[in-house]
Amino acid sequence: MAFIEQLAAVEGQTVTLRGWVANKRSSKGLVFIILRDGTGLCQCVADASKLNEEAFSLADKLTQESSVEITGKICRDERQVGGYELRVSDLKVYQLAQDYPITKKAHGVEFLMDNRHLWLRSNRQWAIMRIRNRIIQAIHRFFQERGFIEMDSPIFTGNAAEGTTTLFETDFYDEKAYLAQTGQLYGEAMAMAMGRIYTFGPTFRAEKSKTRRHLSEFWMIEPEIAFCDLDMNMDLIEEFLRYVVEAILEECPEELELLERNIEKLKNVRKPFPRMSYTDAVKIIRGEKDVNGRNSIKTLENDLAELRQRITDIQAEVAEREAKIKAPGMKKGEINFNQNKIAGLKNELKDLEESSKNIPQWIESAKAFEHGNDFGGSDETVLTRLFDSPVMVYNWPAGIKAFYMKRANDPDYVKGVDVLAPEGYGEIVGGSEREDNLDLLVERIKDEGLPMEAFEWYLDLRRYGSVPHSGFGLGLERLVAWICKLPHVRETIPFPRMYGRLFP
Repeated sequence: MAFIEQLAAVEGQTVTLRGWVANKRSSKGLVFIILRDGTGLCQCVADASKLNEEAFSLADKLTQESSVEITGKICRDERQVGGYELRVSDLKVYQLAQDYPITKKAHGVEFLMDNRHLWLRSNRQWAIMRIRNRIIQAIHRFFQERGFIEMDSPIFTGNAAEGTTTLFETDFYDEKAYLAQTGQLYGEAMAMAMGRIYTFGPTFRAEKSKTRRHLSEFWMIEPEIAFCDLDMNMDLIEEFLRYVVEAILEECPEELELLERNIEKLKNVRKPFPRMSYTDAVKIIRGEKDVNGRNSIKTLENDLAELRQRITDIQAEVAEREAKIKAPGMKKGEINFNQNKIAGLKNELKDLEESSKNIPQWIESAKAFEHGNDFGGSDETVLTRLFDSPVMVYNWPAGIKAFYMKRANDPDYVKGVDVLAPEGYGEIVGGSEREDNLDLLVERIKDEGLPMEAFEWYLDLRRYGSVPHSGFGLGLERLVAWICKLPHVRETIPFPRMYGRLFP
């Protein structure tokens, strides 16, 4: 018994693989089976002249996603997926699958989401989930190597940490409780005991939003550090993100290639992350301040012009290929090639047409942005368009940030930081120095209209050995989306839970 990812170590040997048929084709006494086993893909060649009649007949009858056990000799072949091929000497069928609903043809998003339990088997989703797994491993390594203690915060809570409008309320033995929006408040308590901790668990936000960045259930990584100010916190965030991305570049080259990810853009994490105040960021968004000779508004206008030209080019190419298909004499293989090319071009065209509608709105929104407002997705896109590495924006208006953030020298601002990923991905990290002054924290809780009794335990952290401390939260799914360059977070988690989506 072997796994496909181990084939390099068993070249020339006869091994047994177990898995599922990802694809199959037949040609003149040969059956070519693409087998997947969760670790990779391998072409298995069944030759009628070298197999008994029963085994070859079984091979020829295989359908997509049939489960099989295949034995044969491993041979090096760089032309094949994975670089190796198995010459079949024996075959066992566990189950001959029924007609598989997900085929090579293009499927709509809703269809794929309704069949998420099967969609996970596709090459693209396989690559995403493997990268997600490696990201999780890298996160744990980063903190463990630096002496952080992993600790767990509760899922049921009696108080809000990120505002009361996005709480999932539930019954906890006849007492009102909420699903945790964050583990941060508890993380602060644990940091006062252990010095440096991190939590890694599910969090919940009841946001009736269907944007490409929102999930109702997602995973958060939240370190908390005693004796740490905002600058030290930003240094840690930068080191952390660089470490994780470098790990993926090193450990997942095949998966990134399968996703056609431009790794040169990911390598830009090696550059120092630009850091700017909220006030400067607003000026850049409005087009009042340039970055290295580049202006946000002019850059977007150029993007729009290039995008419209690309739309024109695609429409012309689609028309040309459709005309070729209608003309007599084209072979079936060439027809299929052109039809697949047209389908891909039309998908690209759909995305481009949506962007062509969005960019003019982004430009107008950027020009009219009011100082004191929070950044929306388009504002983050406008800002990060001028940078090729993550951007740190710090010192935010107090009125739009959480009650626990420490006031800056100017009391109208807090010592918070958001990290915005490039390529239009926006916020992936939110952090701050925490308010360590008891009186100011009590004042903030009152200002927010929060029930004081629910936070008495939290206030104790300021009564008994209060120290400067900081932390941050990173949404795992947003990080996966950026690293994999995915259009929507729904592909970043095995079974997404979002507004309007509870099944499967």
